[in-house]
Amino acid sequence: MGGLLVAGTTSDAGKSVVTTGLCRALARRGIAVAPFKAQNMSNNSMVCGDGVEIGRAQWIQALAAGVVPEAAMNPVLLKPGSDRRSHVVLMGRPWGEVSSSDWVDGRRPLATAAHAAYDDLASRFDVVIAEGAGSPAEINLRAGDYVNMGLARHAGLPTIVVGDIDRGGVFAAFLGTVALLSPEDQALVAGFVVNKFRGDLDLLAPGLRDLERVTGRRVFGTLPWHPDVWLDSEDALDLSGRRATVSGARRVAVIRLPRISNFTDVDALGLEPDVDVVFVSDPRALVDADLVVLPGTRATIADLAWLRSRGLDRAVVAHAAAGKPLLGICGGFQMLGNVIRDPDGVEGAAAEVDGLGLLDVTTTFAAEKVLRLPRGDGLGVPASGYEIHHGRITRGPGVDEFLGGARAGSVFGTMWHGSLEGDALRAAFLRETLGLDPSGVSFPAARERRLDLLGELVETHLDVDALLELASCGAPRDLPVLPPGAP
Repeated sequence: MGGLLVAGTTSDAGKSVVTTGLCRALARRGIAVAPFKAQNMSNNSMVCGDGVEIGRAQWIQALAAGVVPEAAMNPVLLKPGSDRRSHVVLMGRPWGEVSSSDWVDGRRPLATAAHAAYDDLASRFDVVIAEGAGSPAEINLRAGDYVNMGLARHAGLPTIVVGDIDRGGVFAAFLGTVALLSPEDQALVAGFVVNKFRGDLDLLAPGLRDLERVTGRRVFGTLPWHPDVWLDSEDALDLSGRRATVSGARRVAVIRLPRISNFTDVDALGLEPDVDVVFVSDPRALVDADLVVLPGTRATIADLAWLRSRGLDRAVVAHAAAGKPLLGICGGFQMLGNVIRDPDGVEGAAAEVDGLGLLDVTTTFAAEKVLRLPRGDGLGVPASGYEIHHGRITRGPGVDEFLGGARAGSVFGTMWHGSLEGDALRAAFLRETLGLDPSGVSFPAARERRLDLLGELVETHLDVDALLELASCGAPRDLPVLPPGAP
C-alpha cells in the first residue's frame, strides 16, 4: 500500500501514541504494518531477539503491530552523552559519536542508512507508519533532516501533524508548522490530528472547521484524553511517577539522575496497587522512602558526581544503613560498588572513582558494548531481562549473585534491565523487600490492554480509512501553499 509520516507540532505532542495506535489498529485489520523512526534521541532502548539495540518506543510499536522488532525499525539511535555529543547506535550496533558542531556533515552517512532501512521495510510490509522527531518546523535543522520532511521527501510520504491540545495553542501550532515549511515540504502535509482533547467536541468543531478552511487541509480526527493511555516512555519528558490510589501505599523513590536511562524499569512497580512510585532529586525526599531505586544512566561517573554534589550519596547510604531496601540497576548498581574504572574513556575522559561502597563490587568499562537477553533465577523464581552496558563487574566475597549483579542484605544490584516486568520476580522482590503479598497484577497483560485501548481509540476517533487511502495514494496534489514558507 505505502507509508505515512506522523509528525508533531512539538516533542511529546503524541506522535508515539498515534503511531502505536495506528500500528495496533491496522494489525487488527489484518494489514502487515511496520513502525519506523529514522532517528531516535533517547537513553531508553531495548535489545531485540537478534541482539541489536533500538529505541524503546519502536520496540513497543512493533509489539503493537504484531511483528518482530528489528534494527530497521529504528536505524539510528542517538544516546546523549553530554549536552553537545551523542553516542550513535547504527542499525542496532555502536557506530561512534556525533557532535552539535558537526550536525549536518556528520549525519550524512546516518541519513543514507536510515533511508535505506525505510526502503527495506517498505519492500516487506503493506504499510510503514513512520514517526517523526520533535517538529518538522525546526527550520534551523532542516538542511540535515532525514527524520521528518527529509524522510517524507525521500519516500514521497504523506504527512499528518499531531498536536497536543491539552497544552493550549494547538491551532496556532498547526498553522505555524505548515507555514514555516518550504512549498515542497508543504505539499506533503495532508492534515492534522488533535491529541488529548477533554470536553465537548461541539465546542471544538468551529475551530477545526476554521483550521481546515485556513490551511486547506483536513483534520483526520480528535483523540480524547484517556487516563489509561500509558506507553513505555522514550525520553525523560514524562517522569511524573506512577502514583498509587490507595492509602498506606509503600513509597518507592527513584532518583532522577541527569542522564537517566531505561527508567521504564520501574513502570511495572507503578502498576502495583500498594506501591507509590515517585522520581526525586532532593535528598530530603529519601527520608520517608520505603524503597530507593538508583536507575540506569548513560553517564555513570558523571551522574555519581552529581549525586554527591547534591548530598544524595549520603541520603542513599543512610537509607541502606537503616536496613531499608535499596535497588541499583545497571549504572545505578555500579554506583553502589567500591570502584568504577573507565581506563579508555568510554563514557568521556579516562577516570577512576570510588563508588558508594555498599556492595563489594568493582566495575571496569570496556569499549565493546554488551547486548543480550539473559534468563535465570532470582529470589527462587524464574527471571529474565535485557543487558545494555559497557561496564564489566567483578564481585568480591562480601556479596551474593543477584540477576547478573550482587546482593548484600537489603542492598540489591542488577545488570538486568526489565527484570521487574516479570510478574513472578516482581512479586518475590516486593515480598522480600517490602513484605507485600502478591497482587496478581500482570504487567504483560496490562501492556496488551493498553495497546488494545490505543487501537480502539484510533479506530473510534480517527478516520482510519482515510489515513489508509492517504498512505496508499499519497498526499492530495491540490494542497495550497501557505505564506510565508521557509526558504
